[in-house]
Amino acid sequence: MVSIDYKPTGVCSRNIHVELDDSGTTVTGCAFTGGCNGNLKAISKLINGMPVEQVTSILRGNTCGARPTSCADQLCCALDAAQDLAKAEE
Repeated sequence: MVSIDYKPTGVCSRNIHVELDDSGTTVTGCAFTGGCNGNLKAISKLINGMPVEQVTSILRGNTCGARPTSCADQLCCALDAAQDLAKAEE
């Protein structure tokens, strides 16, 4: 399992904890600290078990109000970082 804590920028959430399977291709866990609690818990439940590629293709580029990013977009950055870590550990 690959596990990281990612510090998002430009959003209300303060941390995104991401877990991927050993191959780094499937989301096995996700939790946000801060941000819109109900929405982010729902996103975490929805993406559990999904391929990283599918999650990022859906959520990357999502914005929040006038901000150029969102917690969902920052989740994609966290998933990228987790996949980079998985590749480095191979």
